[in-house]
Amino acid sequence: MSVHFEERSGVVPCKTPWGSWYQTMEEVFIEVNVPHGTSGKEVKCHLGSRDIELLVKGKDIFKGKLFDTTVSDEATWTLEDKCLIRIILMKTNREAGNCWSSLLEGEYCANAWVQDQMQRKLTLERFQRENPGFDFSGAEITGNFAGGGPDFSSLQK
Repeated sequence: MSVHFEERSGVVPCKTPWGSWYQTMEEVFIEVNVPHGTSGKEVKCHLGSRDIELLVKGKDIFKGKLFDTTVSDEATWTLEDKCLIRIILMKTNREAGNCWSSLLEGEYCANAWVQDQMQRKLTLERFQRENPGFDFSGAEITGNFAGGGPDFSSLQK
């Protein structure tokens, strides 16, 4: 596939007071708006497998226990254009049914509509991986998509 599935089909962001977060089957992306001119030295970011903390210019942006576990060795953060912090977390459970309903336990929750759209997106991503010759980027999904959609593994080929 020449273009990544998410680049063609867009993302489903969950808006927050500091920016937004969104997810794929494998990763969680966090985008934090910071004051223009912020330098990397003014950013303190702790990325653990189960917890996260971000301070900018000594001010807590967020801190807490993540919704699910991540691979801390593969987590990264960058400061872009001195006004946007982008954090990428690698999920340990990379199944389509593992749709995070919030970034932190009990905080930055996706509303029901956003959660529904996120789950649809992960299910379509799963279908794309299972059927690499087909383009699902513009597809709509209805019916049983909660938990990653229907399981066709028991069907004979």
